[in-house]
Amino acid sequence: MNTIGIKDLQINPAKLTRALEAHEYTMITKRSKPIGIAIAFDEAIVTQGLQTALLIDAYKKGDLSLGQVSRAMDLSKKETMKTLSLMGVDVVDYDFKDDIQTINSL
Repeated sequence: MNTIGIKDLQINPAKLTRALEAHEYTMITKRSKPIGIAIAFDEAIVTQGLQTALLIDAYKKGDLSLGQVSRAMDLSKKETMKTLSLMGVDVVDYDFKDDIQTINSL
């Protein structure tokens, strides 16, 4: 992976262009701290990445069910749950307060 500082990028943007044309990943830094990664354009990255992001967002908002997301991602429910979990998305929406109220009413 190449690294290019933001100041160097301002002075010589062709460095980034050459790296992208060579399909090399390039980390962009500011004061030696990473601020981003540049990758060459690839249709698969855009379609799969964007699609996954939109599906997960719709799932988090409650617009899609787990089954719908699984089918759209062409994964089993178990694989989808693992993917969501790895991305920090709650897989099960469980309200513990409802159980406490039920226990108290008994």
